[in-house]
Amino acid sequence: ARNGVQIALDKLNVAREAASRLAQETSARQSRMDAATELAERLSEESTALTSDLSVSSSKLDGLPDEGPGRQKVAELRAELAEARSQQASRQNALDQLARDTESRLRRAEAIESERNSWHERAAGATDRIAELSSRADETETALTALRQRPTELAERRESLFEEIAAAEKVRAEAADRLAEAETLLAESDRAVKSAESDLASARELKVRTEAAEEAARTALAGVVERISERLQVRPEGVAPLAEIDPEASQPEEDVLQARLDRLLRERDNVGPVNLRAETEAAELDEQIAGMIAERQDLEAAIGRLRQGISQLNREARERLLGSFETVNSHFQELFQRLFGGGKAHLALTEADDPLNAGLEIFASPPGKRLQHLSLLSGGEQALTAIAVLFAVFLTNPAPICVLDEVDAPLDDANVDRFCTLVEEMAREGVTRFLIITHHRMTMARVDRLFGVTMPEQGLSQLVSVDLQDAVALRKSA
Repeated sequence: ARNGVQIALDKLNVAREAASRLAQETSARQSRMDAATELAERLSEESTALTSDLSVSSSKLDGLPDEGPGRQKVAELRAELAEARSQQASRQNALDQLARDTESRLRRAEAIESERNSWHERAAGATDRIAELSSRADETETALTALRQRPTELAERRESLFEEIAAAEKVRAEAADRLAEAETLLAESDRAVKSAESDLASARELKVRTEAAEEAARTALAGVVERISERLQVRPEGVAPLAEIDPEASQPEEDVLQARLDRLLRERDNVGPVNLRAETEAAELDEQIAGMIAERQDLEAAIGRLRQGISQLNREARERLLGSFETVNSHFQELFQRLFGGGKAHLALTEADDPLNAGLEIFASPPGKRLQHLSLLSGGEQALTAIAVLFAVFLTNPAPICVLDEVDAPLDDANVDRFCTLVEEMAREGVTRFLIITHHRMTMARVDRLFGVTMPEQGLSQLVSVDLQDAVALRKSA
């Protein structure tokens, strides 16, 4: 179909060019007709004059002698004239052939001259190149002479280096023997030092543990003495008489004493201390409770106001949604008929009683088909219907720019033409600018400006733009 469109466009261009040529030919013919009219008037005048002259000539002709010999002479002259014209035509052809041969030889001479100049330039370049190569050859020969002496010098240097390496190797071997002996002694010394350090570390650790245990015991003893002094107000020596315990008699087990002590401490803790601020704390709590009650009342009032505001917003949103839906639906019905050239279509809210939670369904009936859901239409019909919905929304709430990506791909030529006409009408209103990404020739021919990417070189992209309005104006001016 695209090839057919291209062929049709080519035929259209040929037809336009033919129409232009016909217009020019018509103008030329009109000019020739005007000239012929003037010529006819002039010839009419001359005919009148010739008629009068003819009458005079007829009267004179009656008085002339017989015209037979004159006509024979005229026939002979005409034959000679025809022969002369034939000779002139052959000579003219020979002259034209000579002119063409001369022009061809001149062009060949110019080409030969140009080629001769090119060979002169190449010869001059070759001479310069030969001089340069000769100079480089001299430099290379000089360097080669110097390099020929290098092997002897390198051999002598190599022998001296071998001698130095042998002497250095001998010194290195002696130093390696001394180093091995020193490393052996160092290893034995390290082992002895490590053993002594290990013994010293063990002794220090034992000393530190002993000191720490002694310090802990002193601290525990000081703590016990301090607790006895705080709780019993006696020295540790007076604890036994205070508890009526005979130090020389047998004492109960430590577990029994600890259990008795824990029981006595719990009984004391259960009694608890006397709270002297109970009344003040109760007043503070009452005040806090009153503040919390007031805050709860304020919060409940705010919740009520918020719910009322939400209800009002939902009501207003429903009204505005239904109003916008009706507007979009009316625009959609109008655009559907314009894009399809007839038919019927409408939008419907479904799946919920609340418009804010409802879905949207599209019902369309192209010309010659019954009303059905959008999913039952063909690809091109679905695309046109979706375009109608989109443009209906833009007519209801215009946006500054609209990007359409390959929306005309599933459409045929007639539908593409309707789509382009609709886009042009909406663009002329000046509210929305349309940016269309497309490969369709008809769409590209109907836009104001084209943007494309070309690759003049491998791996190098270049942006190209063409203002079709300027191109049309330039073509008209040309």
